Amino acid sequence: MLPTTTKQWVITDGETTTPKLHFDIEAKIPEVGDYDVLVQFHFAALNNRDVSISKGVYGRPVSSRFIPGCDASGAVVAVGPRVIRFKTGDRVASLFSPAWIGGPLTPGLSLTTIGGNVDGVMTQYGVFNENGLSMIPDSLSWEEGATLTCAGVTAWNALFGLKRVMPGDFVLTQGTGGVSLFAVQFALAAGAIVVATTSSPEKAEVLKNLGAHHVLNYNSDPEWGVAARKLTPDAIGFEHVIDVVGPKTMSQSLKAVAIGGVLSVIGGVGGGFGDASIQQPLMVEALFNFCTVRGVAVGSRVQFEEMTRAIEANGIKPVFDKKVFRLDEYEKALQYLAQGEHVGKVLIQISN
Repeated sequence: MLPTTTKQWVITDGETTTPKLHFDIEAKIPEVGDYDVLVQFHFAALNNRDVSISKGVYGRPVSSRFIPGCDASGAVVAVGPRVIRFKTGDRVASLFSPAWIGGPLTPGLSLTTIGGNVDGVMTQYGVFNENGLSMIPDSLSWEEGATLTCAGVTAWNALFGLKRVMPGDFVLTQGTGGVSLFAVQFALAAGAIVVATTSSPEKAEVLKNLGAHHVLNYNSDPEWGVAARKLTPDAIGFEHVIDVVGPKTMSQSLKAVAIGGVLSVIGGVGGGFGDASIQQPLMVEALFNFCTVRGVAVGSRVQFEEMTRAIEANGIKPVFDKKVFRLDEYEKALQYLAQGEHVGKVLIQISN
């Protein structure tokens, strides 16, 4: 017999600067429609987006009431009569934007994201249109499968969405968060030379163990962009720079990128937006550097499926933090993520 109720988190007043989080221990599960899939989630993973939404500072439109969270893995427990992509028992992950099947992002598609515009995954059971899910590789655990939706696809899109990273290319990454570690793994799998930056010797060891060729400490060398560039042949710079910090690092990222290179701007975990005290580069500096500066907003289902094939073919194992939270500890997990001491993805265990 199928379950009729679920424990879940709900955000109300989401469109305001003071959203409210509620934990509902007996929410009604929606009916499974003709093209819908009922999923029992096992693990979810957090993103900095979740922290921003919970604080009312996301900067993108969200609904007034919704279930938060966009990254999760789980098992299909029921399908609608017209579903053709899944069957009961399939191992699936959520997709960030269910309507974005392939091709470029459009304004309309940007308003279909789960855990913000529509209900997300911070629930024991969720009903999703079949287009909002994708299979996860058999080689991944439930924990590893939960990390793919946002961080994995974002890193994949950054490296392969506009200008594909090639063997021998130089790639520069920042930190040890989810996107950055995926970028290290994908770039190495493509045969690239990876230089990573981080803040501590302990995190440097994580990067070295993943295979990064060089690791720089940005705390001990404020001009890390210049130092990184010197590690490339004739100091020509990097074909790909993955910037996850934002205003505080953009100047150094531009000093590191090569002529013809791509600087992918992903989120802004360092804050500083609108802070006049931070010396931020002008847009015209992209012209002076003869590079492309590109904002990356996760990716499509096609890109998700490309990524999972690469993960399986290369034996890639996503990295998640050693501290795992329960579903009822969602607020504590958000606080832990915001502190920035984690390595890889921060997980929520939803089912036993």
